[in-house]
Amino acid sequence: MTGGRDADATLLRAQTGQLLSEFLFGTPPPAARARRGETGGEAGARIELAYVLDGGERLRIIDALITVISGAYCHLPQKRAAYALDPVQALHLLRSRVAELSEGEFHLALTSIVLGLRDAHTRYSGPRAGQGAVATLPFLVEQYGSHDDPVFVVSKVSAPQLIRDPKFTAGVVLESWNSIPFARAVDLYSDRETGGRPDARRARALESLTFRALEGGPPPDEMLVDIGYRILPGETRREVRIPWRVVHPARAETSQRPGSRASRYIAANPAAEVVRRAKKMMFSGSVWQAERSGVAVARDKGWIKTWFQDTLAAKVIKDKAQGELGYLRIWSFDVDDDDAFIAEVIRLLDLLPETGLILDLRGNPGGLIWAAERLLQLFTPNTVTPARFSVLATPLMRALARSPFNRMEFEAWLPSLEAAIATGEAYSQPLPLTDPDWCNDIGQRYSGPIVCVVDPNTYSAGDLFAAGFVDNAIGTLVCVGEGSGAGGANVWTHYDLREALVGTPFELERLPADVGYTVAIRRALRSGAADGMPIEDLGIPGIPYEMTRDDLLHENRDLIEFCAGFLAGIPRTAMKVEVNDSTVALTTSGLDELETYADDRPFEAVRKISDGTWELPRPHAEIMEFVGRRNGEVCQRRKIGS
Repeated sequence: MTGGRDADATLLRAQTGQLLSEFLFGTPPPAARARRGETGGEAGARIELAYVLDGGERLRIIDALITVISGAYCHLPQKRAAYALDPVQALHLLRSRVAELSEGEFHLALTSIVLGLRDAHTRYSGPRAGQGAVATLPFLVEQYGSHDDPVFVVSKVSAPQLIRDPKFTAGVVLESWNSIPFARAVDLYSDRETGGRPDARRARALESLTFRALEGGPPPDEMLVDIGYRILPGETRREVRIPWRVVHPARAETSQRPGSRASRYIAANPAAEVVRRAKKMMFSGSVWQAERSGVAVARDKGWIKTWFQDTLAAKVIKDKAQGELGYLRIWSFDVDDDDAFIAEVIRLLDLLPETGLILDLRGNPGGLIWAAERLLQLFTPNTVTPARFSVLATPLMRALARSPFNRMEFEAWLPSLEAAIATGEAYSQPLPLTDPDWCNDIGQRYSGPIVCVVDPNTYSAGDLFAAGFVDNAIGTLVCVGEGSGAGGANVWTHYDLREALVGTPFELERLPADVGYTVAIRRALRSGAADGMPIEDLGIPGIPYEMTRDDLLHENRDLIEFCAGFLAGIPRTAMKVEVNDSTVALTTSGLDELETYADDRPFEAVRKISDGTWELPRPHAEIMEFVGRRNGEVCQRRKIGS
């Protein structure tokens, strides 16, 4: 019993966190948690806030950013055109007056220049040891209704003992924020946010009202917040004052690790990822705590247990019109092993009904590009074409691509980079980052029709999945908002660039203290009917949907019904394959022709079939492939290794 109480106490301390005032002004400032070797999410350690830079260190930071943004930042031409700004010139101007600025003014000026790009991939992080820290309020704000007339409600409350108002619960309607009308407060914060579309900036601003990652941005201006609310519209207005606190969510065991083989193939918003973890810690604390146990866990009753509970959640849902359907939530693509991740998705799909599937990627901040793009093949019988990526045709990128240390990774881009000297092309030839063979090495694993749901906080690798879903005609895309979050790039850190530029004329120096940045280095372009269209600032549009109060307070009730409607009336086909020692048994439904291939060669004549089970001799081959057609159209395909 004592161990249980200790675990509960640890979780409670982690959820309540440390007061923002203690985080900012605690004295004396002990070393940061990371320097103490702690990895848990429990708060309680004051953070050493700042390291004072001398003049030379400031110049070193500015010079590094000038080099990187002018020579490697893949969206520079697009941002200059879209926002009529010149970040390189702004950095040169800042360099000329760097000695005049205080420490705070210097970092604020740098942050403002980088944030002006409205690119969540490209962020500057000042010298402090608050990496992984999130300033939080103990509730979650969401909106329903139209963009022009939204209603803002509290959808979840954590640690109610911190609020000191028993009537402030899930469902209350928010009317003001520090005496500013709530909708106006959201609009004010959206001016500071990244995102190429107004709805994307607004969605991120709404999230930042109660959750702010401190690594890539300043802390809240206020130490506490006055919230005006009503229990229901039209009832008496009430007010509550709530202090900001700081929590430190640890990374999941399955997440991407710096220096791994996948570390240069990331497409993610790192600030949104740490916020996602903080939300999980505060509102799904038991699951957050259980992930350290090393066993498969389920998020709640009715959910299927999984080893990847930080990124995946699956369950069977019941729709009054469609009966049982599958529901797969992909919280993030932040994984280190795409093979293990995809294998777990396949296992979960095998446990879901094949009558139809809702894939929910709302709020997915991205992660490993390979995981997102390779996942697409599980849902279609057709060959998947991944997105393509290009780099700026600059002397820096040519030097990087010529370096023998980068030859395996960049050699394919080098001929077009060299040709750009004569042709004047701004970009290299676009080429895939995920090998097309990898995108088709497993093949279809789910038979039923599919609807995918995204929102403006579906970002980066989430955008890539949505683009591939639409461009490869896999199913119907539903958007809460105008489209997905519009993050179209592969992201590198200063460490990645510094390592890649060793031995070139563009070598970067080590940055002082804990200063760092991330930068979009390879630009993503769509395939299929939208071939060549950038994802950055545009996102992937789909069928629009407006959230309802029932969605926010009753597990997406109306959204699921809306999505289920798109699954109705679609002709259903199915194929299951069971391989035995000398035979292969195929159970099919809704198909009228069957083709069999052994190592990419036809194994037998095309069979006319109807619903039922078919037994075939097992081919002597490394790869067996079975293709089912309906009225001449390929509807099912299974690829089986020997």
